[in-house]
Amino acid sequence: MENKLYFYNTLTKKVERFIPNEEGKVSMYTCGPTVYHYAHIGNLRSYIMEDLLEKTLRYLGYDVKRVMNITDVGHLSSDADTGEDKMLKGARREHKTVMEIARFYTDAFFEDCGKLNIKTPDVVEPATGCISEFIRVIEALMEKGYAYESGGNIYFDTSKLKEYYVLSNQSEQELLVGVREDVEEDGNKRNQSDFVLWFTKSKFDDQELKWESPWGTGYPGWHIECSCISMKHLGEYMDIHCGGVDNIFPHHTNEIAQSEAYLGHKWCNYWFHVNHLNDKSGKTGQSGKMSKSSGEFLTVSLLESKGYHPLAYRLFCLQSHYRKPLEFSYEALDNMGAAYDKLIKRVAALKVEKEPSTEGERSMEGEHSMEGEHSMEEGNSMEEGNSMGSRSEQEKIAEYKEKFEAALCDDLNSSMAITVLYDMLKSDMTDAAKYALAESFDKVLSLDLVSAHGEKAEETVDAELEQYVLAKIEERKAAKKERNFARADEIRAELLERGIALEDTREGTKWKRVK
Repeated sequence: MENKLYFYNTLTKKVERFIPNEEGKVSMYTCGPTVYHYAHIGNLRSYIMEDLLEKTLRYLGYDVKRVMNITDVGHLSSDADTGEDKMLKGARREHKTVMEIARFYTDAFFEDCGKLNIKTPDVVEPATGCISEFIRVIEALMEKGYAYESGGNIYFDTSKLKEYYVLSNQSEQELLVGVREDVEEDGNKRNQSDFVLWFTKSKFDDQELKWESPWGTGYPGWHIECSCISMKHLGEYMDIHCGGVDNIFPHHTNEIAQSEAYLGHKWCNYWFHVNHLNDKSGKTGQSGKMSKSSGEFLTVSLLESKGYHPLAYRLFCLQSHYRKPLEFSYEALDNMGAAYDKLIKRVAALKVEKEPSTEGERSMEGEHSMEGEHSMEEGNSMEEGNSMGSRSEQEKIAEYKEKFEAALCDDLNSSMAITVLYDMLKSDMTDAAKYALAESFDKVLSLDLVSAHGEKAEETVDAELEQYVLAKIEERKAAKKERNFARADEIRAELLERGIALEDTREGTKWKRVK
């Protein structure tokens, strides 16, 4: 398979060609949510762009296995293994157990993902389901001399590594400046950058979730879970690790340290990070990184309550590059909502004007199948199908597909991919060809452009169709009044050709769809 996908690799600090460990197959890991609260739309921007990456890989023919963790234990509220456990914080806030909180917000997270057409990963693993794996890896790290016990807790010794800061490409002093200032120093650590693998003497007397370990009753640190869950399901070599830019240090830095110390070789070749969504929707009008602790808590449900379609927010994200900070405001979302409505109407009108034939649909489905089968036979079947038009139209179809794929392969340039979609819709191809191309592109964009069960598309089709038919009925009525029966018959025939039958009754002319 010819590979031409390029994207920015945080590890090498450059846009580079993607080459998987095993030809045709991709192992991909996504840092999942800490399920103590709803995900805000800034969190979900990362998942939208990671979803775009996965669907691009599948569109290009790769067999992708994607794994995501659910953090339901061990994530403290600071970057220095101090502060309050986020899950305990959520349980206290709502007077529920930690597991009740975890179940509720896990379901809420995937409900939001569904509204945004974010595909559920092939494997979703909660941290609490892998305690034995955590203990086994920590034991091995201690045996190899990379971990030590101090004050009852188990720490990873970062001084044992020559390139601990390789992912962030910054010095220890530079990074520690960025760590939150409100954290208390852990006197048990040998080095300030060391991190906890296992807590046995928690600062929380009422810590709810604890397990027996060789070092006493306790619970895992946050960083160890992603390493162990990914190795459990993807093996010792991983192709792509995804997350937000705020995960680069310390979380992903620590993952690399403990994973490669345990394995004894390089672990992951490509690191894919999505930049922040900044919020300019507050009263001050000031822009800043979106969080759960500042300003209006922006969730998908809140956007829906204000009348915004969730996929308008997905389009808003796709119109910007994943490596650039994106500024959110309601004014910007208003504009994107209007653009989304127009886009849906434009594609829906293609189906009203002319339904694509079975042969046309089949020829487009053959391209970039989920199994990645690219064959000359598919191209030939498209050329031989009269339903898709002349050879010149086939060349235009191929050209737009090539442009769409080229945009995605150029560091996931989703904005350019959408521009290709708009250019295609304005072209002089047949409606059937445009509709089939829109359907093909939507396998990656996931905007419900042609979804037969999508309420937005169906409502648009019905409204436009009714307006069109009623206008034709009035035109026919005027023709009959002028005794121009030939024109009246032509209008009836035109509507019937488009699947609309007229019936003249005492109450007036009625219409209905017919196959």
